[in-house]
Amino acid sequence: MSLLQLQPAALWRHFQTLCDTPRPSGHEQALRSLLIEWAQARGLSSEVDEAGNLLIRKAATPGMEDRPGVILQGHLDMVAQANADTPHNFVTDPIRTRIEDGWVHAQGTTLGADNGMGVAAALAVLESDDIAHGPLEALFTIEEESSMRGALELRPNWLQGSLLLNLDSEDRGEVYVGCAGGVDVNCQRSFAQASVPADWQGVRLSLKGLRGGHSGLDIHKGRGNANRLLVRLLLAALEQAPLRLHSFSGGTLRNALPREAFAELVLPQDALDELQSLVAHYQQLYLAELGDVEPKLQLQLELQSSPSQALNDTASLQMLQLLDAAPHGVERMSPHFAGVVETSNNLGVVRLQQGEFSACLMVRSLRDSATLALAHRIRSLFQLGGCEVAMETPYPGWTPNPQSQLLTLFQQVHAQQFGKEADVKVIHAGLECGIIGAIYPELDMVSFGPIIRGAHSPDERVHIESVQDFWQTLVNLLAAIPAKP
Repeated sequence: MSLLQLQPAALWRHFQTLCDTPRPSGHEQALRSLLIEWAQARGLSSEVDEAGNLLIRKAATPGMEDRPGVILQGHLDMVAQANADTPHNFVTDPIRTRIEDGWVHAQGTTLGADNGMGVAAALAVLESDDIAHGPLEALFTIEEESSMRGALELRPNWLQGSLLLNLDSEDRGEVYVGCAGGVDVNCQRSFAQASVPADWQGVRLSLKGLRGGHSGLDIHKGRGNANRLLVRLLLAALEQAPLRLHSFSGGTLRNALPREAFAELVLPQDALDELQSLVAHYQQLYLAELGDVEPKLQLQLELQSSPSQALNDTASLQMLQLLDAAPHGVERMSPHFAGVVETSNNLGVVRLQQGEFSACLMVRSLRDSATLALAHRIRSLFQLGGCEVAMETPYPGWTPNPQSQLLTLFQQVHAQQFGKEADVKVIHAGLECGIIGAIYPELDMVSFGPIIRGAHSPDERVHIESVQDFWQTLVNLLAAIPAKP
């Protein structure tokens, strides 16, 4: 069964186009050009702002001209994550899908349902001739997954609508009215290297098989962080033998929980057996601690040729201790929203190559002041460790508006469709609503979507039946928007 056999047909057809068109963050140009051509062929106007965001406009259906303008909003890019055994070039290769037990999956990679479902739904509305709606704008931003740059650099005085439907949420029966803000903390330092003794052995340690996931949505689920787990093992090994680090590579995205980490090191030949025993011990230890959530965790040790240089003894210890001390995970749960994380940090990407160290940590919070407080604490830690630290791409949170008329209307539509109102939620993730709302403060906004699981990991999947419900809610909501007073 293919995507083109699913309903609603128009939505899935557009999603197939998104799967066929590579669109990792920073490489949205091909898709944007394709959508501009598509819009022109249907007589729809389109514009691109200075950041590269795409805006497509459609006139109201007859009799709906007096409705307030609605903005359908999503982002063009997707997270690029693949299993270790799945060769995939996200810049050139299409996403291959499969259907299993009522879900659409990708084959060994992220699916791009985040935010492909929202983009596909907006495109399906734009091409329709039987859906009632007022004046429409579809805003497709870029680089949401990597930096939020599209939203941050959105052109002011460009959008004409007064209601914004963000189509980037991931649960049926829920409507989101607030989200976390965030900031990246980027750290760099040069560590001293030394010549490696000729009789030392080169070793590569790998930690693989973790589930990964979204650094906001999954941060509280007790999943492993490959960077932290490998550092913990290396520090234990340092207590037994004078090993030295040559390289380290862990995680790929600051907003994805690290699934894999790799370290190349050197050590005396007579310490090799002890290291092999330690790796076997930590394999069992980690499974005992995390096996319920990380049953596929795997540590591997491979012998390799010894490099000519590696960090010296002091630098190796300093780097590992610095990473060991770095925070990761939930800092505080929200006192106002049950079960919602207020503040967290993800130790997302760590690199060491030829003595050059870098780390990227992503801080999130429902409170902008708490975002900065934790980011400043991380900065202090890494500066004490001799690093240059920059806090980059900050973005504001989305403060809930309990008086939202759009929320009231959404609840009426939801109750008519499902027999009950939706659960009102605040999400510990970086929806673009907060950023867009700072540029367009008069907008009334809500966010909703179908059921998506495993976002930002190769386990990403979307529930087929929920897509039909999501689509019908969108259609019903557009039709129900009342005339301007």
